[in-house]
Amino acid sequence: MADNTDKVANNVDGDFYVDSNCIDCDLCRQTAPDNFARNEDDGYSFVSKQPESDAERQACLDAMEECPVEAIGDDG
Repeated sequence: MADNTDKVANNVDGDFYVDSNCIDCDLCRQTAPDNFARNEDDGYSFVSKQPESDAERQACLDAMEECPVEAIGDDG
């Protein structure tokens, strides 16, 4: 389970976040490309935009569910 006290710095404020357990597998960026981006320098994903529609929210939930290291959290 993602730890909201260990969020990566690049996350935008909001319910969804990525913590430091991210292994840069690219799954979240493929599942919810409008909401996740990659920190190129350090090699991890982060929430670049919080969902603004039901479809985006579902894509973020799918990414969270599929994350192999459970690095995506939802405080909503």
